Amino acid sequence: MKTKVFVDGQDGTTGLRINEYLAKREDVEVLRIDADRRKDVETRRSLLNEADVAFLCLPDAAAKESAAMAGQNTCVIDASTAHRCHPDWAYGLPELAPEYRQKIRASKRIANPGCHATAFILLAHPLVKHGVISPETALQSFSITGYSGGGKKMIADYQAGTNDKLTSPRPYALGLTHKHLPEMKLHSGLTAAPTFVPVVSNFYKGLAVSIFLQPTQCQRNVTPADLQSMYEEYYGSEQFVRVLPWGDEANLDAGNFDVQACNDTNRVDIAIFGNAERMVLIAREDNLGKGASGAAIQCMNAHLGLDEAMGL
Repeated sequence: MKTKVFVDGQDGTTGLRINEYLAKREDVEVLRIDADRRKDVETRRSLLNEADVAFLCLPDAAAKESAAMAGQNTCVIDASTAHRCHPDWAYGLPELAPEYRQKIRASKRIANPGCHATAFILLAHPLVKHGVISPETALQSFSITGYSGGGKKMIADYQAGTNDKLTSPRPYALGLTHKHLPEMKLHSGLTAAPTFVPVVSNFYKGLAVSIFLQPTQCQRNVTPADLQSMYEEYYGSEQFVRVLPWGDEANLDAGNFDVQACNDTNRVDIAIFGNAERMVLIAREDNLGKGASGAAIQCMNAHLGLDEAMGL
């Protein structure tokens, strides 16, 4: 019997990509909503409850509304920010710890992580877990990302090619209250949110989050090679996390780190650079893949007891 799937918000960037993944699968039946019924509450309620799995690709308020309409027989996977820190919702990052994967399998309510948050947490959580830093450490981080993460309007603005200001990188969220900060703090095990500055640039997709680390922030002596070994051990059994070898020239492209190297995959690459005095930890991903739609499909697979890579 096929799994019935409904994408609420099927015309947004994330919803469109989820539908692309689903179109390649013979084990699912995608439930469609007519364009003129997308805002009809009763039609959406009916589809949400007919579905075995419902993806919510909506603004926060609309996602909360849809989640409330879905019964407990429907597994809801919410791509919005609304439920990422809610204790009753599983957080959709199974690589983080066995209990995260177990909760995804058991729960009917799964919150898809944010794109920046995915990369940051995969870097920061092992540092706290293994006592390299204390939970009270005030981390500093920045992210560079393609413009597709900004949604339809930003995509249209960049692709129009009429605004010369968009040809250069643009730091944003400079009030230092980015919407991903609560989940970055909670799921990394930190007691304070990091100082985090994202930068959007003139390429479609790809994302790399960097965390800066100095020996004075560490609770024990560690070298970049030590950190590479720690990450390799921590994520060694995970098919979607690749830890790059320490000091390998192939990690760089003519001396530069390629932000787009994970595009069109569901993979996160972790790389460590630096020396005994200062280090930088970088995680890159496709912000529309592991940073959004790919992660949602992976969570569906995990919940249904399938190979997490199915259809990815």
